[in-house]
Amino acid sequence: MRSAAALNFATVAVYADLYITQPILPLVSREFSVGPAAAGLTISVVVLMIAFVSSFYGSLSDRMGRKSVMAASCALLAVPTALCGLASSFHALLVFRALQGLLMPGVTAVAVAYIGDFASEADLGHRVGGWIAASVAGGLIGRVLSGLLAAATNWRLPFFVFAGTTLLGAAALALGLPRGPGAESARLGDAYRGMLGHFRDRRLIGAFVIGATVFFSFIGVFTYLPYYLTAPPFHLSTALVSSVYVVYLAGVFTSVISGRLSARAGRRALMAVGLAVAGAGILLTLVPSLPAIVAALVVLCVGMFTVQSTAPAFVNAHAERAKGAAGALYVTFYYVGASLGSLLPGLAWQRRGWPGVVACCVGALLVGLAADALLCGPPRPLSGAVERGRY
Repeated sequence: MRSAAALNFATVAVYADLYITQPILPLVSREFSVGPAAAGLTISVVVLMIAFVSSFYGSLSDRMGRKSVMAASCALLAVPTALCGLASSFHALLVFRALQGLLMPGVTAVAVAYIGDFASEADLGHRVGGWIAASVAGGLIGRVLSGLLAAATNWRLPFFVFAGTTLLGAAALALGLPRGPGAESARLGDAYRGMLGHFRDRRLIGAFVIGATVFFSFIGVFTYLPYYLTAPPFHLSTALVSSVYVVYLAGVFTSVISGRLSARAGRRALMAVGLAVAGAGILLTLVPSLPAIVAALVVLCVGMFTVQSTAPAFVNAHAERAKGAAGALYVTFYYVGASLGSLLPGLAWQRRGWPGVVACCVGALLVGLAADALLCGPPRPLSGAVERGRY
């Protein structure tokens, strides 16, 4: 279990880096005199870069080996993370955040393929669920600790703290992971051709769309939540808004449980249930009561991480070759959804307030449900029983 601990620790560090600015967006707005949608770019620029380069890392890991790619990327990530804390302008902050996004997929786009190198089909869901739980914990720590540190000192300190944590994560990967199977002998160009071949499988396309839509809605809600909760009638402080992100704990437990359930209930059905639950949670945030909103966010987390602990395993199980590239494509779509989710709901917020954010995010989930129904089923009617856990 040493390797699982090393991978999970590095995953926590990387996902914490991703969400550093989310609870402190109002502070960033005041520091640099930018509006909510502009401040939201400190999230969207990261996820856009992740989406842009994830496929490269997947193919690179197929060619060069997954451990070396993950360890090197994590070590380099510490540099722009620290530089964010030194940014003298909003544009400089965006550049350093973009550099973070260029390096994060070295871990986020490769980890599930690394797990798949060692796990059996029966054990895959459980192991991926554990890794997703680590990513949830990283998101929670990044949001909560960043807000608390910023409230106690200033908005720059969280970047320095998490830069140190990221270096520790890189050391854990280098020292704690065994090497996986030998890298594929194909050239990198051949690896890319294998990646493009995944677009011929509509089941994989459906899973990619599901990942994009669920993260769109999730990022949209949690990115603009601070503006909602610091405005009337709530008037919460930055520290209290950060504490609301403790609802992420629901995602930790959900990821582990869903990973176990997927082998029995079927991954496709579990994704549909998760999308529906997430939509219900988002609608419940319209109730103008803080306890109701907290409960709604718990429901959203349960739905979101039911999907996210299931969809990557669905992709890994159905990709017949170039599994690193398939997992990276999922991550690419996932973060394309996030980049749009950190921007478009902000425009909806500026026009229609919180109901606009809700409408935008629920609409995305409906697209995900359509993808599950129309794309993720078996390619043709089967005369025998369908293998449990794959559909």
